[in-house]
Amino acid sequence: MSTLPVVFSAFQTRKMDLLSNKWIINLIFCCFFIGVSCNSVENKIYVHLNYTIPCVRLLNATHQIGCQSSLSGDVGVLHVLESEANLDWVLKTGPNPPYMVILDSTLFTRSIMMKLKTGSSRVAGVVVVAPSSNPSEGFSPHTTCPNENSGVYSESYDPALAHCNVTVWNPLGNGLSYEEYDFPMFSLKDDNDTQAIKQCYYNHNHVVNGSSPQYPLCAMQLYSHMSAVTDTATCMRRNGINFSLNPETVCDPLGDFNVLASTRPLNYTDKGHKTGESVVIAAARLDSRSFFFDIAPGAESAASGFVTLLAAAHALRNATQEAEPNRTILYAFFQGETFDYIGSSRLVYDMENKQFPLDLDNVHSVLEIGQVGLHGESKLWVHTDPVSRRNSSVNEEVEKLIKNLNSSALNLNFSLQEPSFSQPLPPSSLQRFLRARPIPGVVIQNHNSAFTNKYYESMYDNAEYLNMSYPPNLTPEEQLEYITDAAKALTEAATIVARALYTQAGGSDPIQLQNINVDSQMVTQMLYGFLVKSNNSWFQQMVPSDFAIHLRDRPTNFYVGVTQQHSEPTFLVQYLLANLTGTTVNITQDNCQNQREGEDDKESKHIYSYMWVQGAAPPNSTERVAFCVRSTVRLSKALSPAFDLKEYTSKDYSTWTESRWKSIKGRIFLVASHELEMLTLGVGVAVLIASLMLTYIISSKADILFSSGREPTAATY
Repeated sequence: MSTLPVVFSAFQTRKMDLLSNKWIINLIFCCFFIGVSCNSVENKIYVHLNYTIPCVRLLNATHQIGCQSSLSGDVGVLHVLESEANLDWVLKTGPNPPYMVILDSTLFTRSIMMKLKTGSSRVAGVVVVAPSSNPSEGFSPHTTCPNENSGVYSESYDPALAHCNVTVWNPLGNGLSYEEYDFPMFSLKDDNDTQAIKQCYYNHNHVVNGSSPQYPLCAMQLYSHMSAVTDTATCMRRNGINFSLNPETVCDPLGDFNVLASTRPLNYTDKGHKTGESVVIAAARLDSRSFFFDIAPGAESAASGFVTLLAAAHALRNATQEAEPNRTILYAFFQGETFDYIGSSRLVYDMENKQFPLDLDNVHSVLEIGQVGLHGESKLWVHTDPVSRRNSSVNEEVEKLIKNLNSSALNLNFSLQEPSFSQPLPPSSLQRFLRARPIPGVVIQNHNSAFTNKYYESMYDNAEYLNMSYPPNLTPEEQLEYITDAAKALTEAATIVARALYTQAGGSDPIQLQNINVDSQMVTQMLYGFLVKSNNSWFQQMVPSDFAIHLRDRPTNFYVGVTQQHSEPTFLVQYLLANLTGTTVNITQDNCQNQREGEDDKESKHIYSYMWVQGAAPPNSTERVAFCVRSTVRLSKALSPAFDLKEYTSKDYSTWTESRWKSIKGRIFLVASHELEMLTLGVGVAVLIASLMLTYIISSKADILFSSGREPTAATY
């Protein structure tokens, strides 16, 4: 039998394979070309916004707050709100709802926002233009009574003092941060993006002489869909449901780490009560917030207090080493205090449950530094708890602590005063200790009754408000070294705190006490690093080289974040505290990073921490001289006990969680009229149907249309 038919068949198959390959290559090329073309078309249609800071969704035991968009983003016709009277166009008379409302910060008020919330069927979203300078009038999106349900005052602890019945601490609070909005809200800088948006509005949407604007109209789309809904118990339950191999997490507990250090080393492997150990806790909070997710400057509400404590800790380093007091000073920088005292409640919980090297019986007293920005004043107020002071022994220790503070202020341009009437403690970490037991303590603040901070927990609580002003034409390096009025005031406050802590801890050496003075240069460098930009030469030499890349050319964001991510303030305070209170040890980088002072050293890691920092470069050199810092600095978990106990509806502990999201972005574009869109759709459908019919006709007649004559029959021999 001849092999010719087989060879011819193989040749035909090979020829068809070659044709198929060509078709595949052509198809891939076409897909690539279409993809590139689509990209190009998208860029011509949309203008993407570069700087978008969203309002996100938070949840607790009872409800949800914040904002979100639909899954595919919310679209609305742009409308620049010029006054509150102009709201009728958005809520009633405008012919092209829903509207994307653009408003300046002066119109970001509770009155306007509640009207927009009520009329949300005609509101697609809100964009707030952040000003370049602070408004003269006060603004606080927080509540009038911060943390009122998680402090010490309650039905069982002098109910007359609960719920700000005696003192309304934040009278300017409008509560906007604690409302729920069913549309997205973003903050934009007053820059090129904002100008482009407004120009688009005035070109296409602006009403002239009462006539309706003509198509095409300028529109905006905002994406900020949140995965979690209802409350923390619901979202945590959804986290535990596994429908697939890759279960989706919809929310995360708020939390971070507390930063702790002590004047005597503590063995962190030996938990619980320490016989004969007495500790004075010096506390400050690390976190703040504002209405928008990534803007929490916290200059007065957080930074003024913890910078004062950092400076005091540095001033005490030599005194506590050369003439060691009888008691240990424990520096505690608490995270998450804005959200029902996450950090302090966790430390108290750990002390009560033998999960910390000390317990509450070891705590002698607490000195807390709150908002101490002075704004030209020279007076600080010492707040105490009137309920615990009914106990004579507690009252005696509180009076001693106040006396130590007053004596520390002698010969300084400062005075300390107590409120003239019996009032509760302001919102403070000390309240969480008092919930556990009556512990002597005071809180230093810059206010007598209501907060003097008129921008509490807002985007305006920034360097400008703390009076950090610089002469014109200074370079960033010169600004870093320039001693501002704010730095001078906090230097005085920190000196008082340091001297009082030394005396309160039992230090009795008068020479050492007199030599305790805070370095104003260091205070101004810290303020610059936290409130202007962390990416500066002083901060760079304090941190490891792998963390230096995370330093930013902008103010630090003091929002606590979620437990899966360590925040920038926590890292910075950890390394600063280690450098300011620790000592340099001459060991290798390998030993330092392995928490030991030698190959056989197995014990040091239990009482000290070791950090390899990149140091400064010598003059005329670009090569940094790195070194190892040994200190007592430790990170302690700042996660609410409610999540360890799985008590997601707890009334005793914070239950705040943050929703997860997939995409945060915004863009503007021109939108055609509904009639034109329907006409375009109709034409497209008609073209599609015609294409399908033509394809069917060609396919059914393919044997006629594409026939090239009958192949000769293969001969057989």
